Amino acid sequence: MVHQYSAWKVLTRRKRLTADGSEGETKLNRVLGLWDLTALGVGSTLGAGVYVLAGQIAKEQAGPSVMISFAIAALASLLAGICYAEFGARVPKAGSAYVYSYVCIGEFVAFVIGWNLILEYVIGTASVCRGISLYLDTLLNDTLKETFAAVAPMNVSFMGSYFDFLAFGLVVVFGVALAFGVETSAMANNFVTCVNIFILGFVIIAGAVKADFSNWTVDAATTNATSVGNGGFFPFGFEGTLQGAATCFFGFVGFDCIATTGEEVRQPRKNIPRSILLSLLIIFLCYFGVSTVLTLMLPYYVQDVNAPLPYAFEYVGWPVAMWIVTIGGLVGLLASLFGALFPLPRVMYSMAQDGLLFRFLGKISPRYQVPVTGSIVAALFTALFAGLFDLAQLVSLLSIGTLLAYSVVAISITILRYMEYSESEEQTPQGISETSSLTSRSERFTWSSLCTQLFNVHRAPEPNQISTRIVGVLTTLFCLLSLGLGVLLMQGYSAISSGKAWALTLLILLLVLIAVVLLLTCLQPREPRSRLFRVPFVPVVPAISIFINIYLMLQLDSWTWIRFGVWMIVGLSIYLFYGLPNSYREMRRQRSGWQKLKYSGDL
Repeated sequence: MVHQYSAWKVLTRRKRLTADGSEGETKLNRVLGLWDLTALGVGSTLGAGVYVLAGQIAKEQAGPSVMISFAIAALASLLAGICYAEFGARVPKAGSAYVYSYVCIGEFVAFVIGWNLILEYVIGTASVCRGISLYLDTLLNDTLKETFAAVAPMNVSFMGSYFDFLAFGLVVVFGVALAFGVETSAMANNFVTCVNIFILGFVIIAGAVKADFSNWTVDAATTNATSVGNGGFFPFGFEGTLQGAATCFFGFVGFDCIATTGEEVRQPRKNIPRSILLSLLIIFLCYFGVSTVLTLMLPYYVQDVNAPLPYAFEYVGWPVAMWIVTIGGLVGLLASLFGALFPLPRVMYSMAQDGLLFRFLGKISPRYQVPVTGSIVAALFTALFAGLFDLAQLVSLLSIGTLLAYSVVAISITILRYMEYSESEEQTPQGISETSSLTSRSERFTWSSLCTQLFNVHRAPEPNQISTRIVGVLTTLFCLLSLGLGVLLMQGYSAISSGKAWALTLLILLLVLIAVVLLLTCLQPREPRSRLFRVPFVPVVPAISIFINIYLMLQLDSWTWIRFGVWMIVGLSIYLFYGLPNSYREMRRQRSGWQKLKYSGDL
């Protein structure tokens, strides 16, 4: 068993962020440029969300206000995207949020985030394959469903009703193809993404021609349909629009795959931030335009939940447009499949290189310069999820892992901006520090020094150990206050809207405490300015991102949290029995090497 003190050091040790933000040369092949990255981000995102999700949310949750739901989800994604962009410029490494949290917070949090990223990309790929299967099956009058249900039925409540062989096969084929040629796969993805954007542009223009604004003012009393709500633009109330935003968030998941390509990009410090922001802009315009014309072409309560766009053009009497959109849907979903499957082996590679996952997953093929073994294992593992679970189950599980990763990235940005870099950390061999700045014991706290630094009375020009710890505590406190505010808004919304004293008092108290925490954070000294891309208005922008992510997580149902808990138990077991012993041995080896250098006079 690892000694308690040493175990704490292992759990909180951080990757060293060098002056130029790098960690040495990469074994991967740098072949991707700005447009490759943008096409990867757009292609991975504009799939099931735009071709399947828009109609489902309009019919069941938001009505015509689905466009506002997408706008809210886009805001949450934009704030997260800005944070990813800064880290992509500062730490251009494979691993995305896993590496970022390893740099800023510590190994244990990094493992949790890395394990959640694996969940995000596994479920993202599986959901796209399920979406393709449902989309194609709708056009084939449920032939696939009936065949698979007869051949391989599953009578398990928390799984799908049948094993989807088409979804399983698609993941295997794409995964193997991706494992043996990144450059060729990227060229194919660029072409498919351009076709997808062209067809979505056609949908928006053609749909605008058939727009009927009376569909936004439908009177529920005049319809015979069930689950119509109250009619109008907000048939299910603004609460329904917010719930729709939590689901719409799934439609923006995928742009962060750009951040996992840091070791395969030419000029990553420039291209990663630019491609993230450019892809988010294109994605939002497509979602907003498609969801707007979709609810203008036909009433929200008659939308088709599996293939809404082809059905909409059939509804307005344009069969040629219906087939164009049908082909576009398949093209878009295939592009989304590539983008969803691409980052998974990169995260596994990064974690395996650090010894937190099985090392064979991080083995690089000398011929193809990609983690071939990890790619094939990831494809097979993802294919099982695609075959076993329904789309609705997959989407909810995807959202919780993604939102948690986005929250930690925003937290990491705040901590990194106020982090102290010590000389001993720069001299530690192998680029790994033994402790995080938040847990270093070299300087003792006193109430006097704490209060002095809390208000930064002496106007310290650079971060120090005390100020860094204060920011860590204030950030944790902000997360707890955001959680409390989110619960209050969910459970006490009616009490607040009706003006009850207890609810208003609690709301004002939480808002004041949040403002005080942010103000005290702003008073702390920051790192020197850099010419790299930086998140503006820190800590306010990361704070807004954290709150939105927490609030959207609270919208998810209890079964989603249970499935998430099971996934985390499996991951923590791997870390406890494999990753933690590896890290302990590595830390001892590094300390021994550092001591030898010190005694030999080289330090």
